[in-house]
Amino acid sequence: MISRNALNFSGGPGALPETVLAQVEAAIKEVPGVGLSILGISHRSDWFASIVEETENNIRTLLGLSKDFHILFLQGGATQQFSMVPMTLLRGQKNAAEYLDTGYWSSKVVTEARREGPVKVLWSGADCGFNRLPGDDELDFSPEAPYLHYVSNETVEGLQFQRVLGRDDVPRVCDMSSDFLSKPCDANKFSVIYAHAQKNIGPAGVTIVLVHDSVVKASSDELPSFLNYRRQVESHSNLNTPPVFAIYVVLLVTRWLLNDVGGLENMAQINRHKAELLYAMLDNSDGFYHGWSRVEDRSQMNVAFKLPNDTLDKKFLAESQQAGFSGLNGHRAIGGIRASIYNALSVPAAEKLVNFMDDFLRNNRK
Repeated sequence: MISRNALNFSGGPGALPETVLAQVEAAIKEVPGVGLSILGISHRSDWFASIVEETENNIRTLLGLSKDFHILFLQGGATQQFSMVPMTLLRGQKNAAEYLDTGYWSSKVVTEARREGPVKVLWSGADCGFNRLPGDDELDFSPEAPYLHYVSNETVEGLQFQRVLGRDDVPRVCDMSSDFLSKPCDANKFSVIYAHAQKNIGPAGVTIVLVHDSVVKASSDELPSFLNYRRQVESHSNLNTPPVFAIYVVLLVTRWLLNDVGGLENMAQINRHKAELLYAMLDNSDGFYHGWSRVEDRSQMNVAFKLPNDTLDKKFLAESQQAGFSGLNGHRAIGGIRASIYNALSVPAAEKLVNFMDDFLRNNRK
């Protein structure tokens, strides 16, 4: 019997591994070896300092991250990083930072960056309804740009880059909120990587930021301390009261990735398999299930699709909820259906959804 928690296909916050949920349940009452609830442990304690250190080390191990990077556990979500990045790297610059506008979240990033300085949108998918990503021949990167920014995976439209973009002589900044630690990543090619936790790596409330030492040193003293990477690094993510509970859950998820899953290569294979199951259902439905994104740009995290009409969309959602599934509503920006298959969403759960989709097709196709 698959639990309702395990059938959570929400775009975020997403499902957590069952083993992690069990540990969290116990820790809310009493953290092993501490004797206190995780909700009541001081952020100034030696225990919490050890939690931050182990979580940093686990992320370094999973990504093969060099010592030139600092790992921060911040608040404010990815949205705060939309501003922190240009505050640090764009404010006062004459040359335009380069941004890709590939979907719902990319558009929001561009809006915030323009508050701080000149921005050039190298490519926009607005004219095609954000149903595809640009090819290399459509991108002309400038060596004079302060940095390049893009979103690795667009959760709303179900689009995902499968390559690293940009020039090695221009800092790369990437919002990896929805595919961070879902597969191997050449993280050392970037200057800043940020990801809020509530997709693949934990609950809402904490954002992981990997920031190269060169960016830390570029942080101006004119910035408020809370928005200053250097001040956050100096405080070891403890400038003000951090989200102790959320960081602890991230630690448990990184342990799960290392010890239970066996690393990011294995996690990537599992995620690919889940995606293949769902996309095969779409491709073999004779158009009954119509995927949003171009085939070569499909996301392995978010499968967005529509049925022949809104009435069937609503019927699908109602019957899927009755069958125990949750979180399948498409984003309000495009409607339809969206199955988010983040790390903790199991293969059996994906198989159960495919079986439901097959039954729904046979019962509703005219």
